[in-house]
Amino acid sequence: MTPPSQERRTVAVVTPYYPPKIGGVEQYSARVAAAVAATDDLRALVITTRLDRGLRTEVTTEDGVTVVRLGVWLRLSNTPLSPLWPLQLRRWLRRTGADVVHAHAPVPGIGDLAVAMSGPRPAVLTYHAGSMHKGEPGSGAADRLIRLYETSVLPRVFSRAQRLVAVSPVSLAAARRDAVCITPGVDTDRFTPGAPASRRPPTLVYVGRMDRSSAWKGTDVLVRAFALLAAEHPTVRLRLVGDGDALSDLRALAAELGVADRLETPGALSGAALTDAVRTAALLALPSLTEAESFGMALVEAMACATPVVGSAVGGIPHVVEHEKTGLLVPPGDPTALAAACARLLSDGGLADRMGAAGRRAAEQRYSWPALTARYVDMFRAL
Repeated sequence: MTPPSQERRTVAVVTPYYPPKIGGVEQYSARVAAAVAATDDLRALVITTRLDRGLRTEVTTEDGVTVVRLGVWLRLSNTPLSPLWPLQLRRWLRRTGADVVHAHAPVPGIGDLAVAMSGPRPAVLTYHAGSMHKGEPGSGAADRLIRLYETSVLPRVFSRAQRLVAVSPVSLAAARRDAVCITPGVDTDRFTPGAPASRRPPTLVYVGRMDRSSAWKGTDVLVRAFALLAAEHPTVRLRLVGDGDALSDLRALAAELGVADRLETPGALSGAALTDAVRTAALLALPSLTEAESFGMALVEAMACATPVVGSAVGGIPHVVEHEKTGLLVPPGDPTALAAACARLLSDGGLADRMGAAGRRAAEQRYSWPALTARYVDMFRAL
């Protein structure tokens, strides 16, 4: 333990978004900040962006952590931007006496700038995604910008960081020889098993954002799969947990397919409401379409609740879900295969219970947050 007389060093966690916004990067960065704040020799500071359109900087204290929310001038897709950030980052790092910078990406902008503006401070960069190429009709211009960023800008950011962390083997950072892998985790004391999956109501749940800019999440594929499933299972329901501008599109699609009366959209949930939604579901589905899904935090939260999971065989999902053991994998973008996998778990209670129990064991052994955040604390101390 550090002697009380020694001054605490400050770790500045810089992330595009931060809770209360819900998402994997947000949860991950908040866990790191909390682990730092819990030590005797380190102090946590978070620099992030405002969720509204305000231009002024907001400073709050949240769970014992100072959170600085910088103003946003505009948003391009899911990317907040401001020409003032270089100056503001330099000023806040100096004003708070930051000793180490810990930046999060892939959302271009504030994380990259934090590494560039770190000055003499050691910088740690955690990269959360594989390629962000959309590959969708009409996305040609966006894909060209993404390609330019990933081939020209990102390698320089990687080289500037003293430590590089990949959250899964498909993260773009994982290809670097000097990168280490620290996956996202789950609070296994909060996400705990409820009734066996075979005794739960036949409800499918999806947890995540539903933005038009995040069409790679594949939620429209899930709604189409649900319509196929509903034709054979008259009591099955689908809960889409989360917010986003694509939610109205998904409701309209459900109405077109004749299943609007069995679709629930409770919005973004947190705390006990989120835990209960995952713990009481018969299964959780993550129908992502591209390598932008480098991990899938909702999967390990479901596994910790002994909730069987179905995911696409793409990106980092196969590194989380062991096919036929902790869950089922299906080809991305295939509603028929997704519906068949869900039907299999709903029809075979023994299989669902076995996969749920295996998922809980995997969550405890591989994804418990304390062991993962301890690696960051050791890294910050070494720097």
